[in-house]
Order: sequence, then structure tokens, then C-alpha cells
Amino acid sequence: MKKIINISVLSLVSFFSLQCSDERFDVLPNDKDSPENIFTSESNFRVALDGAYDGFKGDSSSNPNGVTYYNGDTGSSIILGDVLADNLILNTQGRQTNKAAYEWSYNPQTSAVTALYSSAYLVISRVNNVLDNLHKVPYTSFMKNIEAEAKAIRAIAHFDLVRAYAKIPTQSSDAAASLGIAYVTTFDPQVKPTRDTSVTITYDKIIADLQDALTKINTTNGTIGRLNKTSVLGFLSRVYLYKGDYVKATQYGEQCIAISPSVGEASNFVKIWRDDSNDGKLFTILNANLAYDNVTVGVAYNQNSSGIRSEYNVNFDLFTKYTNSDVRKEAYVLTANYGATPYNHVIKYRSRAGSSAGQVVDVKFLRSAEIYLNVAEAYMKSSASNPVRALQLLNILRAQRYGTVASPYVPGTETGTVLVDAILNERRLELAFENDRFWTIKRLGQSVVRSDFGSSVNGGGGDAPTGALKTLPANNFRFVLPIPQDAINLNPNLVQNPGY
Repeated sequence: MKKIINISVLSLVSFFSLQCSDERFDVLPNDKDSPENIFTSESNFRVALDGAYDGFKGDSSSNPNGVTYYNGDTGSSIILGDVLADNLILNTQGRQTNKAAYEWSYNPQTSAVTALYSSAYLVISRVNNVLDNLHKVPYTSFMKNIEAEAKAIRAIAHFDLVRAYAKIPTQSSDAAASLGIAYVTTFDPQVKPTRDTSVTITYDKIIADLQDALTKINTTNGTIGRLNKTSVLGFLSRVYLYKGDYVKATQYGEQCIAISPSVGEASNFVKIWRDDSNDGKLFTILNANLAYDNVTVGVAYNQNSSGIRSEYNVNFDLFTKYTNSDVRKEAYVLTANYGATPYNHVIKYRSRAGSSAGQVVDVKFLRSAEIYLNVAEAYMKSSASNPVRALQLLNILRAQRYGTVASPYVPGTETGTVLVDAILNERRLELAFENDRFWTIKRLGQSVVRSDFGSSVNGGGGDAPTGALKTLPANNFRFVLPIPQDAINLNPNLVQNPGY
């Protein structure tokens, strides 16, 4: 941990400004000044906190490993939740990136599987540096909002860590009492924190930060690149769903939906993924197409090289689940040749409208569509069951994915377990390639079962997963990622996860 936090100390060495005329890029990547000089004005607190947002994106200057949450072709969170699961298949014509994750062969020494551990704690250290210095200026309404944003960021980063490096409470009967993660709440490079004694404790700390943020944060904060009351409500819905508190998941999810009811209209849906519409977005990591901020988040999926050269293609089993009337098929997938072979390529992160920079788009961290699915599922599992509302929410989403003006969607009429299955199926289709699939399988206590299809356009090819690559049994120890060994070397108080 000491090394991880020291990275953040180095990242606070000098300010620099990034200006852009487009309103979507008003969040400035200004996180670099000496700590002694930063915290003297409200405007400097804003700049420092925007630097914490930038930590979700990052580049090689803010992380010596060159890989952060959503940067780099190996270890990026933008692909992790799908490559570990059954939505993708390794393309042998690609560069074999993320192969250890795909093969479930990761170990504490395999730093290439994901940079999430160091990346998340970098973000956390930045917000803690802000929170530790709040006392240096008057506690105005502006600073109250700064505190709220910082606590929400801290909660989000810890949540990403705990679902990856610990069990999920709903995963198994022993999960809630199993080991949590180190929840860091102060900026001190000398501290060697221990892991929480239970996952429940970690989730309670995440919720406490989000709840405190909810009472203080602004209704809006000027851009989808900053958190606000609506997005915090959405994150509370997500966290409570994972915790298994379905009453709270519906409560906060419904409040979020009431404020932001659009799931992304069909007419805007393709535009959302080309950064030409903000419809249905709750929180986005902005990625300005400029020299510093030009982060190629989509490179983990494919590159432009005499066509589209994909590292991973859409698993044909998933591809066939998208009907021709489904607008997501156009938004998410492009069928095109690489060389002489046609493939189904993931294009969610391929390009921004009006830009020639390949793989450079904003990261859609949280969307209203997910909240609809969270609430619908929670209603079916809650002690305050409401299957009528669950079906209504599901149909609202489906109407914007399958319906057209000429041929409106005919609402479904599912009930019981068939309705639950329909909600989960829609979740897979909606959130494919958004770092959700593996974690959903994990929280449901299910196995990853990959299909027998190969990577080519109709599921052919000799690269179909077999043997140990075919199935990851439910509750296998590899559903919990290993704590990186270099972190344990620097902080012996950290305990490695079982099996490693």
C-alpha cells in the first residue's frame, strides 16, 4: 500500500490546465501541485478533486505502470468483467492481451491481469488528500459539495475493489462474514492498513460514505463528468443490490429513476456510444480528444490495423441473443473482416462522432438502464415483492431497445421465475462490455459456462474454449482476484486471498 499511495504523492507535484470549448470537457485534469500550496482556496479544491476523477482514466504520467482503471490494452477494467466471463472469446489473430484473465490463470505475481488494485487506491488517495485538508478553508456550501463528491468517489473506488478482491455478500452463505478489503480513509503514505474482518463491514463503510454524500451533494454539478445527487442514488442502488438488501436497492433506485427516467431512447442509443448524446447517462468519465487526455480506452477490445483487429470478439452465443430489431446490435457490434475472416467486433469504444482518433471515447460509468434492471431484479427478490412494477420497469427498457415508431414493442407478460430470467437476460444484453457480466455471475453464485463456439462470425474457427477454459465452477476461489504480491511485500498487514 505504501508504494501505491506514494504514486499519488508524486502525482500531486505540479498543476497543469486543459482547456476545451466543448462543455463536456469542463472537468479539468488538474491534479499536480505541491500539497502545501493546493488547499488554499475553493477553486484549488475543485481542481484537486477533478484530479481524483481523472484517476479513473489516467495515463502513464500519473501511473508509472502506464495502465489505470480504463487505460491500456492489458489490465483495463473496461474489459475485465467480460473477458473473465462468457461474453467474449479470445481472437488468436489478436495480440493475446489479457490472456491470463481469459484463462483464469492469474496469480499474485501476474500484474498484467488488471491494474485495478493500484489504480483504485490511487483514486482513493487523491480524494483522501482532499478530505484531510477540508479544514483549511471555511466550510461553505461549495466545500460541503466538494466533501460529498470526494466521499462518493471514495465509496465507488472501494466498491470496485471489494467486488473484485473479496466475496460478494450474495455469492454464498459464508460470503458476508469472509474477509473484506482495506478501507482507507486518510492520506498517509506511512500507514499500513489491514483488511476489514468481514465483507459486511466494508459494504457498510461504502454505504456510509454514499449516504453522507447524498445528504450534502448538489442536485447537479455542471457536467456528467462529476457526481451529483442522482448518480449517488444510482450507486446506492447498485451497492445495496450487491449487498442483498433488496428493499434499499429498490428505494434508492426508484428515487434515481424518478429524477432521471430515460433509459436512453432508441433514437439516441447509437449516438450515446459515439459521445453524441448524453441520454440516459448518470456518470461518465470524460475523455477529451486532446494531447494529454487522449486515452485509447477501446484498445483493450481492438485496434484499427488494415481493418479492425480484435483482441476479443463477441461470443457467438451472446451475438445470437441480439435480435435484428435490437438497437444494441448496431450500437455494440460490427461484423467486418480482419484479413480474410469475418468477425463480430465490439465497437462500443471504437470512435467518437466527428473525431478521427480511434478508441477514444468517454467511459459510461453508470447509466439509468442499469438502475431499471437493479430495481426490477430487487423487486423480485425483496421481502416487499412487487412483480408488477418489476415487469413495468423491464418493459420500459425493452420498449427503447426493440421498438420503433413504425413497429412499437409489445410489452412482455412474464411472471415468477420466468420474469427473473428475463430481467437477468436483459441485463446481460444491456450491460455487455461494460464490466458487469463476471460480477453479476459472481453475486448470483453461478458458474461461468462458456459456449462451444469459436471466434469467427458464425461461431466457427478452431479457438473455441475447451477443458479448463470452458467452465469456472460456482464459488471457485478464482472468483476472488489475488491481492498483488508487490502490495503485500510493501504492507505485510495485508492478507492474501485463499487459494493463492
